Amino acid sequence: MKNIILASKSPRRKELLGKIGLKFKVIESEYREIIDSRLNPHELVEKLSLEKAKIVHKNHKNSIIIAADTIVVCDGRVLGKPKDKKDAKQMLGFLSGKVHLIITGLTIIDGELNKIITRSEETKVYMRKISPKEIDSYLKTKEPYDKAGAYAIQEIGSIFIEKIEGDYLNAVGLPIYSLVKELKNLGVEVL
Repeated sequence: MKNIILASKSPRRKELLGKIGLKFKVIESEYREIIDSRLNPHELVEKLSLEKAKIVHKNHKNSIIIAADTIVVCDGRVLGKPKDKKDAKQMLGFLSGKVHLIITGLTIIDGELNKIITRSEETKVYMRKISPKEIDSYLKTKEPYDKAGAYAIQEIGSIFIEKIEGDYLNAVGLPIYSLVKELKNLGVEVL
């Protein structure tokens, strides 16, 4: 069995990877995200996930490194994690009643095979209109502050979602279907 490392501090990614039965270690990448506005959203998340993976790969050359990065895109605007309460409130107000995309970049580096796979997936999300009172109540839960777009689709934030089109787990932060497909191509058996 190859040594697998998740290059992420995200508890959601750790939980999703654990649920499919993979044995892995978590090593947080020290990469500091820089949003390059010259890149389209797919290029951006692919670059961010690649850079996160490369940092961890430097010290773990013979392992498989998995890294991901997620953003929200609405009306051409890229939303990452909110800086503070005011930023979260603005993001939620902006997304209220609109359709947006959750885009996750995924990178897998297999040091033994000397292979790098980078791709991105998108999920279309239909958010209902959220009242200012609901936004204020949601902000008190502390849930929005470490999530792209200032909400968690798999937690309390799910009450704002009318429907989605695409991979739900991608919207949570890790496109498991695509990940497993790529891992199998690298000789990693899942199940």
